Amino acid sequence: MTNPKDFVAGVDSDQRRSPTRVVFVTRRTSAQVKVTHEDQIQTYPDVLFRVVLAVELLAIVLVAFSLLFNAPLEGIADPSHTPNPAKAPWYFLGLQELLHYFPPVVAGVLVPTLLIVSLVIIPYFNINIEADGVFLHHRQQRVRIAYLISGGLIVFLMIFKVYVAVVPTLIVALALVVAANSNPGPPHNFAHYLAARPLAWWVMTWFLFELIVLTAVGTFFRGPGWSWVLPWRS
Repeated sequence: MTNPKDFVAGVDSDQRRSPTRVVFVTRRTSAQVKVTHEDQIQTYPDVLFRVVLAVELLAIVLVAFSLLFNAPLEGIADPSHTPNPAKAPWYFLGLQELLHYFPPVVAGVLVPTLLIVSLVIIPYFNINIEADGVFLHHRQQRVRIAYLISGGLIVFLMIFKVYVAVVPTLIVALALVVAANSNPGPPHNFAHYLAARPLAWWVMTWFLFELIVLTAVGTFFRGPGWSWVLPWRS
């Protein structure tokens, strides 16, 4: 070796000050690195700040509502008299509306499970790794697939006479048509905005749209025997 390194044994606890030494750490010192600057600093994530702010605002709104309005509670339950219709809490009325059309296993187990699994898996598809628009690549092939799935879903709902779920599906399908014939552009252009949405966004939008419609129908448009009634009629 032309330039051998000179390693000197010593007792120290600062590796930066003695980079070429073999340091023996004794019981009276500690193996640590004393520096004046840090490569990493503690910070408060911006997203976490927004989440905390949203939670606090929601808590304030809920407390204000609870102070200003009474909860719409009914009378004390009477075991000898079952109300007609017997409705579940509002957050389950969407599933109860599906039970009107499908068997319990389908409406209560199969449909929710498939929706949740699809919302978990779809973001990891190759089509969605970079969260690009659905129709930005392989447009013709994906347009045909979208039309086939939308048409099959609408026919399926029509066969089982789930007309309340057909309307949201038609609206989402029309938005898909608009997105398929547009390109991503300025955010103020709604058609361009739709074209830039990924697959997971479309599935989640359809799911939320269906949930809102089914919950609203079960809440306001179902009367005795789960018959169709208008909310402004007694």
